[in-house]
Amino acid sequence: MRLFVAVYPPPAAVEHLRVRVTELRVGRAAGAGVGVRLADPTQAHVTLAFLAAVAADRLGDVERSLDQAARRSRDSWPSPPRLRLAGGGTFGQGRSTVLWVDLRGEVAQLHLLGRLVRSRLRANDLRYDEKPLRPHLTVARPRDRLPSAEVAADVAALQAYEGPQWSARELVLTRSQPGPRRSYDRLAGWQL
Repeated sequence: MRLFVAVYPPPAAVEHLRVRVTELRVGRAAGAGVGVRLADPTQAHVTLAFLAAVAADRLGDVERSLDQAARRSRDSWPSPPRLRLAGGGTFGQGRSTVLWVDLRGEVAQLHLLGRLVRSRLRANDLRYDEKPLRPHLTVARPRDRLPSAEVAADVAALQAYEGPQWSARELVLTRSQPGPRRSYDRLAGWQL
């Protein structure tokens, strides 16, 4: 199974961002059928750890790890991290270009949560992608369908974006189903 651990912004924060994205060049291009893919707002999430391949018989170990991380986070701070979607940038270039929105607020607390999750996975001998945590929310995959100057203009426009504040109240384990119509299935959640 392909699994990831994430926090999900509330629908109101995602809708606020969706409206802004429709005003960007990537949003207008997607609306015109240019081939730019916008991220599905119903699946908007901030990944804390990605587990590429987990055997079904190890799912209980993953869940136990996340339960331990959530309990430790509740013991570490009095309330869940307060965040907002704001700013943005890109990863990759050409066909692999991804436009993303940044997070602001109690991001240090979110990083601590990511470290707790990863340390518990490691302690339970579960492999995950060890790339440094860069909390973000994917907005679009313009790939090479838009000139780089237009993508850069969207990044500049996102620098002024600031969504409503929200609290990361739940840690969620999700299964990723790859393919042309990627889908995500919620497996379990833990209160923070």
